[in-house]
This record gives sequence, structure tokens and C-alpha cells, in this order.
Amino acid sequence: MEPHYAPLSESCAKALGDKVYEKRKVASQEIEKMVIEFNNKNNAGQIRKLIEVLSNDYATSRDANRRKGALIGLAATGLGLGKDSDKYVNELVTPIMNCLSDPDLRVRYFACESLYNVVKVARSAIIPFFPEMFAALSRLVTDSDQMVKDGSELLDRLLKDIVTESYETFNLEAFIPLLRERMYVKNAFTRQYVISWISILNAVPDINMINYLTEILDGLFVMLEDNTPEIQRMCENTISQFLKSIRKDSSSVRMEDTINTLITHAQSLNELIKFIAISWIREFVQIFGLNVLPYASGIFTAILPCLEYGGESKRSIKECAVSVNQSMTDLFSSKELKPQDVAKIDLRSIMEVLSQYLTHNSMHTKIAVLKWIHHLFTNFPKEMSAHANNLNNNLLLTLADNSDEVVLQSLYVLAQIINSQDTENFDKTHYRKFLLSLLNLFSEEKLILENRASLIIRQLCVLLNAEYIYRTFAEIIAEEILNLKFASTVVRLLNMILLTSTELFELRTSLRDISNEKSADLFQCLYKSWVHCPVSTLSLCLVAQCYQHVSELVILFADVEITLELLSELDKLVQLIESPIFAPLRLTLVSKSNKCADAQYLAHALFGILMLLPQTTAFDTLRNRLQCVPNYWGQQPVDERNSLEYKSGIDFAALREHFIKRQKAYRDQRITLRKRNVSMPESN
Repeated sequence: MEPHYAPLSESCAKALGDKVYEKRKVASQEIEKMVIEFNNKNNAGQIRKLIEVLSNDYATSRDANRRKGALIGLAATGLGLGKDSDKYVNELVTPIMNCLSDPDLRVRYFACESLYNVVKVARSAIIPFFPEMFAALSRLVTDSDQMVKDGSELLDRLLKDIVTESYETFNLEAFIPLLRERMYVKNAFTRQYVISWISILNAVPDINMINYLTEILDGLFVMLEDNTPEIQRMCENTISQFLKSIRKDSSSVRMEDTINTLITHAQSLNELIKFIAISWIREFVQIFGLNVLPYASGIFTAILPCLEYGGESKRSIKECAVSVNQSMTDLFSSKELKPQDVAKIDLRSIMEVLSQYLTHNSMHTKIAVLKWIHHLFTNFPKEMSAHANNLNNNLLLTLADNSDEVVLQSLYVLAQIINSQDTENFDKTHYRKFLLSLLNLFSEEKLILENRASLIIRQLCVLLNAEYIYRTFAEIIAEEILNLKFASTVVRLLNMILLTSTELFELRTSLRDISNEKSADLFQCLYKSWVHCPVSTLSLCLVAQCYQHVSELVILFADVEITLELLSELDKLVQLIESPIFAPLRLTLVSKSNKCADAQYLAHALFGILMLLPQTTAFDTLRNRLQCVPNYWGQQPVDERNSLEYKSGIDFAALREHFIKRQKAYRDQRITLRKRNVSMPESN
């Protein structure tokens, strides 16, 4: 009966488990010769029996020296078989692989060495075992013993050579999930090992790793955050190589998954990751053009916050984001944009993102958002009409921004929204709804009223129809504003803008021609709300050359409570009379046209204003002006039929009654407030 260690000799079997390495080595040499002889005689039975002894009696022994003997013996068997080792590769590799995780570090080292020798002769025959080898090596590169690490690295280089030359039989589909799994291990050595494999595979011309980019791109960005400079460098190089491959051939890129990964990492707090991700997005926009439009909302989420970046460290990120923003703008206004492309644009998601960033801290981001909203309404007015109502409230809030540029841009957008809603037939409803919201904002936000209202109204008059704006404001004040104090404040503001703003030159010119039916109608519309402020009413009538009516209104000031506020307004009116805007008024005082009717009415009105003023600088200014008026105007009776006011056809008697009624309402309100203050003294 054969001994259980057969076909090993007794001495060989004993030496193979010896603690001395040299004795085990001698035994392995004997095994190699034995295997060569068996193989030459095609004695497969003996070879398998030998491998079985090494695998069962030695490789699984509790004695570490016997396990070492098994490993050196299996390596010798592989070397003895040479190119025929592929017939026994399963029997050879399996026991060695089991020893790669041995608790004894020397056993692990010898397992690496043994597997190296078997792989060296088996070559491509080991490909089916590659996933298991890769998993084992990814653990060994983190081994605490340097010798084990060195052995695993030597084996890894050999495996890379074999995979590279045997790529046709290499199952990349099965390998990628394993590779992806290891990418999220935080150990630096494992990451370095994984990146090296990605680089090797990507370098093989006949392997198209772009097919698997979506599987590994996220992991590469995650590893970029590693604190090890070498890993960062390797990651950057690998990502850069992928991008070069995409530039050459982008047909294999799975757009949706890839760009979503880029958008996610573009929002990273890590500046390197953010920069690389946005750089990729820039390349994708340039390479894929209109095909990126369905992902516009995500791209905006990624780039808009970066527009605020300052400082040297973030300059490259900002420049890249600015470039992407411009490229996206060009795409949305491209002449190549077809209806089917527009249908792919998710405007709802885009508007959600833009609305979110309207409240961003950065002026640059808010301006970019506002420009985008304007751009969308310009290019897609019909599609954007559904978003107009939701936007108006958000845009109104931006009018409180500290930056004039943001406020102006917001007004530009609001004007575009209104205009886009009136592309076919002008509809004043949109004006009224918007301006009512604006007045409500002024009422609720006193700072906006004080610091921004003038700028807002002037700019709106430029962007929209100034006449309709003033008409609509007047109608709202007359019909809907119940707060008399607020109404008078707004009228005072509107009047000052009307009298002093260069933007309203045409409107002032129109009001001067009240003999024109349209101008007369405008005057009457404004008058009905201007009566909230007596001095503003005088100003409006002076602009419209209704001098007879002014002279009558001044007499009514006897029944108006003369407050410091009213005197201050009269003071400003005198200053305005001396300004270039009222040059035509001053010239009227010396005009002989219409038989001096307007000149006499005007002089009478100005003398009335003079009598209302205390003897201040304004009093002296107006008195000096009136002293320059020739006395010919008072030498003959005035025929009111010669005045411009008479020719207008306006019912000034009705306007006078309206003025009296409104001033009575103010007087009654002041009396009520005073009584309330007396009856409700402040509590201690």
C-alpha cells in the first residue's frame, strides 16, 4: 500500500514541511523534476495526485511550515508543467489563493511568490480566476508587512501584462463591478491600486473604457478628495485621459448618467473636484451641443453659485463657470434650435433652479439668473407664459436688493415678462396687475419706497410705456388705495419724477398740449389722483399750462391746513420753477400770445403762491422773478376764451369740486386722528 504522501518520497515529504527554507527549497526542486518526468510521460494521474497531496495534506495544515511547503511545492509543479500548466490551473491556483489571506505574514508572502510563478507559466489560462485574484490583491496592497506588499505588487504587474495581452478573453463586464466596489474603499493603497488598473485598461487601444465611464466616474471623483498627493495626481491624469478619449470619440458616452455625475460633483466643497467637474461640463456643452439642453437645470445648479467666487484660489472655477454660462446662453439662442429640441427643455425645472438662486447672496449670481430669465422669455415667450405669475412675486422682492445693478436687471426682466404677454394685442391688465403689486410692495417695505422707488419708476418708464405707467398708477391710487397718507406719498413721488426726470421728457411734452384730446384725457386721469397732494396738483397744472385753474386752486389753499410739509413742498415748487424744466413757464410770463391771457392767469397764480409762502429764501426768489414781469399783462381785461385751458374742453369746474372733496376728506381724517389721540392717551 502506497504511503499517503505518494508520489512524494518520504524524504521529500519530510523536507517539504521543514522549518528551514533551504530544505523546503530542495524538496521543491525534486517536485519540479518529478512533474517534468510525469508530464513527459503524459501521466496526468500522478500529477493530479501530487497536487492533491500538496493541497490537502500541506496547504490546509495547521503547521505554518507545511503550508509554506505546499506553496513552494505548487509553484514547482507549475514550473515543471510549463505551458501545460493551463490543464491544471484550477487545481494549482485555488489552494494558493486560499493562503493569500493566511494569518501568518510569511505564508502570505510565499503565497504571493507561489502564485506569481504559477501565473507566469499559465499566462492567459488564469483569466477566469482574475476577479478573485484582483479582490485578494486589493487587500494585500494594504498589508501591514512590507514584504507582502512588495510581493503583491510584483504579482499585480504580471497580471496587468497578461490582461493587456489577453484583452480579447478578458471579461471586462464582470470586472467593472468589482473595480467600482473597491473605488469607495478609503484606504490610500487600495485607491492607488484601483486607479492603476483603470489607467492600464484605458491605455489598451482595443478596450473602450468609455463604455464603462458611468460605472467608475463617480468613484474617481470621490478618490480625488484623498489627502495623498500621489492619488490626486493619478486621479487627475486618469480623468484627463478619459476626457481626451471623449474628445476623439463621444459616441460611447452615456449622456444622462455621466452629466448627472458631473453636476453632483460640481457642487462639491472641494475646489479641485468642483473645478474638474465644471471643466467636464464645459467640454460636454461644447461637444454635445443641443443634446445637453435636457440637463440645463442641473447645469445651472452647478455653475450659478460659482459666479460669485473671488480670490486667486477660485478664479479658475469662476472663469470656467462663466464660460459654461455663456455657452449655454448661445445654445438657447442657437439658430439650429428646432421644435423637437425645445420640447426636450424642462422649463419647469429650470425655473425652479433660477427662482431658488434669485435669493442668492451673490450679486453676480442674481444678475446671471435675471439675465437667464430674460433670455428665456425673449426666446420662448409662449412656453414661458405659464411661469410669469409665479415669477412676478420673486422678482418684486429683488427690488429691495442692495445692488442697483440687480434692481435694474430685475426691472428689465419684469418689463420683458409684461411685453411677452402682450405680443399680439396690448392689454393694460398686465400693467395694472404688476403696478398694483409694486405699490403694495412700496406700502409694505418703507425702505424700498424711500430708497428705490424713484429709480424703479424711472427705469420702468424707459422699459415700458411711460404714459400707461402713469395712467395706471393714477387709476390705482384713485380707485384702490384707501390709505390717504400712503396715497399722498406716492403722488408726491410720482410728481417729482414727472417734473425732474429726463426719462419723462416726452410725457411732460404731451401734457403741455392739452388742446389735444389724448393729452387732455391723460391730464384728467392724473389729476384725479394728484389731488391727494395739493402742491403736486399745482405742479401738474403748471406743466399742463392750466394757469387759470392754478390761480383758482391757490385761492382754495385758504381752506387747506398749512403744515410744515406743505410749505416745504411749496419751497421745492419754487425751486423747480427756477429750473430749466419750467423755462417755457417763465417765458409765458412775457408772452403776448393769445392776448396775454395765459400770462395774466399765470402771474396771478404765482402771486397767490407767493402769498402762501413765509418770507424765506423761496419767497425772495419768487418775488424777484415776478418783479421781472412786464406790467402790460394787467392793462386790459382777460378773455378766458383765449387761454389754452379753455381750448382743451376739460371740465375744470368738476375737477375743482373733486379737489375740494378730496381735501375735505384729508381734513376730516386729521380731525378724527386728533380726537383719537386725545381720548386714548399713552399708558405709562
